Amino acid sequence: MTVASDHIIGRFAPSPSGALHFGSLLAALASFLDIRSRGGQWLLRMEDLDPAREPEGAADQILRILEDLALTWDGPVLYQSQRIDAYEAAMVELSERGLTYPCDCSRQRVRAMGGIYDNLCRTRQSPPAGSSATRFKVPAQNYTFDDRIQGHCQQDLIHECGDFVLRRRDGLIAYQLAVVVDDEWQGITDILRGHDLLDSTPRQMALQQALGYQQPDYAHIPVATNQSGQKLSKQHFARPLQRDSATDYLYQALTFLHQQPPLGLRNAPPSELVAWAITNWDIQHVPKLATIPVNSSYS
Repeated sequence: MTVASDHIIGRFAPSPSGALHFGSLLAALASFLDIRSRGGQWLLRMEDLDPAREPEGAADQILRILEDLALTWDGPVLYQSQRIDAYEAAMVELSERGLTYPCDCSRQRVRAMGGIYDNLCRTRQSPPAGSSATRFKVPAQNYTFDDRIQGHCQQDLIHECGDFVLRRRDGLIAYQLAVVVDDEWQGITDILRGHDLLDSTPRQMALQQALGYQQPDYAHIPVATNQSGQKLSKQHFARPLQRDSATDYLYQALTFLHQQPPLGLRNAPPSELVAWAITNWDIQHVPKLATIPVNSSYS
């Protein structure tokens, strides 16, 4: 039995660039169970900041499959496309404090450096003449946090990441800034997501500190991979979830998360299986791994 708490707030924030797949479900389910098992609020946010990559109707499709999975959220859905003014205000604040600069370095150049930007444009004497991105000046600081699943984590942003992009060259607000601004605005206290985003946490911590925001607690579950070792994603043609297989997906997701659902619930309605999972959720059972391969029927 859970005890209601208004002080625990989590969220699931999918990008409507296509249908949910099994990897998406793992993040949604784990976050949902972790929050609901402690009587908290679970919010839903659509990261719809890149219209060119968002098929028409994808957001509504995501909402329908979540409802079929009995993963019900609190309050209205937050759409990032309606929050542009808030992101621009944060950009202005950081700029006025001298914490940003324009950069016209190409992605190819950064990739050639192993993905770690060398902060070349930070010390330029004059700004780029053409279109440019906006980067955040990373402090010379070692960022540490205790992940509730993976344990103690740390990253030296200067040497392991470099100054990172807040606004892309095409003018779109980057993920790192938008997620931090929205987490603060929604009062998010607990973030549970995939291990592929663990390296983003220090960057978000740096922005939280710069903007005077509260830092949530973090937990990162293993990422599901296909038989080739690739993360399940739309890019790697992960199978979309089918609405008539909700119970099977939930059962397999709980098994992946080492929650040991009983065989007697193998064919139970989604709401019954989810109710059992809320009562029996144990984050300590989640494997402390980066990736886990899944059966080809789910990838």
